Amino acid sequence: MTASTKTGAVKGTDTGTAAPAPAAPALDADALLDDQDIRIVVCCGSGGVGKTTTAAALGVRAAERGRKVVVLTIDPARRLAQSMGIDSLDNIPRRVPGIDGEGAGELHAMMLDMKRTFDEIVEAHADGERARAILENPFYQSLSAGFAGTQEYMAMEKLGQLRARNEWDLIIVDTPPSRSALDFLDAPKRLGSFLDGKFIKLLMAPAKMGGRAGMKFLNVGMSMMTGTLGKLLGGQFLRDVQTFVAAMDTMFGGFRTRADATYKLLQAPGTAFLVVATPERDALREAAYFVERLAAEEMPLAGLVLNRVHGSDAARLSAERALAAAENLDDIGIVDQATGKAGLRDPAGSAVASPEDPESPPSPARSAHTEAPEHAPESEPEAEAVSVEQLTAGLLRLHAERMQVVAREQRTRDRFTALHPEVAVTEVAALPGDVHDLAGLRAIGDRLATGSAPAGAA
Repeated sequence: MTASTKTGAVKGTDTGTAAPAPAAPALDADALLDDQDIRIVVCCGSGGVGKTTTAAALGVRAAERGRKVVVLTIDPARRLAQSMGIDSLDNIPRRVPGIDGEGAGELHAMMLDMKRTFDEIVEAHADGERARAILENPFYQSLSAGFAGTQEYMAMEKLGQLRARNEWDLIIVDTPPSRSALDFLDAPKRLGSFLDGKFIKLLMAPAKMGGRAGMKFLNVGMSMMTGTLGKLLGGQFLRDVQTFVAAMDTMFGGFRTRADATYKLLQAPGTAFLVVATPERDALREAAYFVERLAAEEMPLAGLVLNRVHGSDAARLSAERALAAAENLDDIGIVDQATGKAGLRDPAGSAVASPEDPESPPSPARSAHTEAPEHAPESEPEAEAVSVEQLTAGLLRLHAERMQVVAREQRTRDRFTALHPEVAVTEVAALPGDVHDLAGLRAIGDRLATGSAPAGAA
């Protein structure tokens, strides 16, 4: 069933009322983590939805349930290292201390070093002299440090390396914070297309031909490029590219081969994708695109993790009723004073004097202060008087705002579920603060496992 067909199926009647969304199946995170056949879990989604925290929490929970886990993050903020009590993370897996529980396994964590990973590939697949020539080449240094798609490609390379080592029985990947979550899947193809492109092949041709013919071809090719690309990029840049290509000639095929192998690994039954999102329109739209893309690429989707979901323990009191109650309190008891203070009104409409009413009899303490200010000690300004009715009305309005957020998030979830009723979902309630230690990650793991929707959420 296509997305357009699904969309049409959930339209409401002529009145414009949408049909109720079917309940999404529950995602059993513990069953996923306990499945020994699952060797790779990939957390993906748009930026800022909690992928890194989700990956780390899953790693802690899996390790404490007996698995030997490595978490690979590509998050440059280094929050994973801080939350796991490690001074810093780099391209080498580091053992995380404090993994507790009977029968607990091990947890390691690492952060992708894009350039170092590229250097390791060169060092592993080229002899010493050629590797040195590549590593010192200006074009290579630029390519390895920031070429479009290099980070995502190197994440795939590192995933392939970790899986080939067979040292961990579960690898959890936190995908790069790209503009689009789809970049993680597209990058290997893009980089492979670049390395197999006509421009690279043109630069490779002189080295492959060799001898005078090669030099003649080089001179002709360089003269052509000098007249066009050379004016834009500079002759030195083109010579750096050609030197790089000549040194990398024997490695180009390896990039494509490894990328294809890792891509197939992501399609294998031992891999599970978790799409991470927040209950916001843009995040769930991106999640829906990713779900559809995974289905098109025949990659196994485990489900959706919905982060930072709001709720209320007083959900029976709707936003409308809360606002109405607040307005009733305003009408019967609270009047705005000219001074910005609030007083109470009696049923006849005459205002009961507030403590600050200048016409009310002063209290003894106030009289003493007024009559002899020079002898009275300095005191802090008096706090503005707040009546019970004022406080209650304010709390009712806060509750109404909360319930409006809950309703908006529910509508957004319902739209996603209507489009993808087959996707299992687990909800993680919004926390009052950031996660910064193992205890916080365990709390997130508990919520992931139980599918804890906040109180009052549907």
